[in-house]
Amino acid sequence: MHFVGLVRRDNAGRRVAWLEYEAYEPLALGAFDRIAREAARHWPAAHLAIHHRTGRVELGEPSVVIAAASPHRAEAFAACRFAIERIKQIAPIWKHEFFEGGKVWIEGATANPDDERALAEAVRRACE
Repeated sequence: MHFVGLVRRDNAGRRVAWLEYEAYEPLALGAFDRIAREAARHWPAAHLAIHHRTGRVELGEPSVVIAAASPHRAEAFAACRFAIERIKQIAPIWKHEFFEGGKVWIEGATANPDDERALAEAVRRACE
């Protein structure tokens, strides 16, 4: 199972031209490792691989790819959904959106990685 997040043409009522991502790589990779460990606690048979691009990303191109392998597809789907939810919560990756008429920084991760309520929300969304 895999998830590929593509750059969309429209966001928040604006026509997107392209995105630029910035990340502090050592912390981002640490967040990805943490997410994989957290997922393993909930779906022990699932194994994750996570990659997020930085720099300029054009419309229709992938910005994030998550692969999940498991003997049972339900666990792989849940682990994959959990991973994207946690990336949004805790990964130090910032998105600069360029659109017709301007540009704006989109708020990135806002949760404390140790916030149990945020973790529980990611698990809940993964199991929807």
